[in-house]
Amino acid sequence: MMNKKIIILLIFLFSNVTFSQDLNAYKYAIVPSKFSFLKEKDQYRLNTLTKMFLEKYGFVTFFDTDILPDEVVNQNCNNVFVEVQSSSTMLATKVTVVLKDCRNLVLFTSAQGKSREKEYKVAYNMALREAFNSFDALNHEYQEGKEIKKPVLTVDTPYLESTKSPKINIEEIKTVASNLLFAQPIANGFQLIDATPKVVFKIYKTSNSSCFIAVKEAINGVLILKDNDWFFEYYQINKLFSEKVLVKF
Repeated sequence: MMNKKIIILLIFLFSNVTFSQDLNAYKYAIVPSKFSFLKEKDQYRLNTLTKMFLEKYGFVTFFDTDILPDEVVNQNCNNVFVEVQSSSTMLATKVTVVLKDCRNLVLFTSAQGKSREKEYKVAYNMALREAFNSFDALNHEYQEGKEIKKPVLTVDTPYLESTKSPKINIEEIKTVASNLLFAQPIANGFQLIDATPKVVFKIYKTSNSSCFIAVKEAINGVLILKDNDWFFEYYQINKLFSEKVLVKF
């Protein structure tokens, strides 16, 4: 069993990780004039719609082809850079909105928006609107002078060796890091995201704060807190399975 001290230290090291970044420190949003999964600029009006949604959620928004004001250019790290990513299939149109900082680190990933409409223009618009529903939970409001915290994404080996604590296996910490999931608010619950970032779980609130309804790919179960650890429990072929899950809320 992984040493609990290692897990506590890991949580400390990642306390300012990308996924928990405070977006109120960011004033501007830069939207590309063409998304990588489309063939034309502003195809299906997705880029324009993205810009409109970001303005709705409190960002001063520009296209990357606009002549930018000096304030935007001179404070590049006060900007979020917007990507809309598609993982569509023949049966459904699926998009996700990703916000990155000036170092290309992910600040926020929306819930996946889906549509089964056959007409692409309608489907992409519906899926994008659903993805942007995740932004409701952000309550974004720019606060001038708010410090932009730098995410900690690597283990500071010299720091660990300089402390008086017993030496810790760095490879062991990295193993935990690769399994650690970060909670982002969605409607009625959270999505748990790994460092890729990829949505691994979607969990939904129940009347018990120590228990969530959980969905992992096609598996339905519960995420339950036991002895300060979270476990994903589910049935397969009438057999109960229980998997420990490392989560930072």
